[in-house]
Amino acid sequence: MGKKRRKTIWRLWAKALGEKSGKNDREADTIAWIRTLIFISYLVTNVAIVANAVRHWNDNNQQSYIMKLYKVL
Repeated sequence: MGKKRRKTIWRLWAKALGEKSGKNDREADTIAWIRTLIFISYLVTNVAIVANAVRHWNDNNQQSYIMKLYKVL
């Protein structure tokens, strides 16, 4: 990938993250990197939550639930 293409992709990604902030381009790039790290942390967290939900989708065993209910009564 060429340098010009990488710069274009980075510019588009930074704009997709939100409004450009900072006094100059270097500061704006630093802010874009921080926003990228926050985005990745949100993404990883959401993937873990969904994976856990899918993994335990049908874990409830109706018979064991009924037995526990009778023990309580």
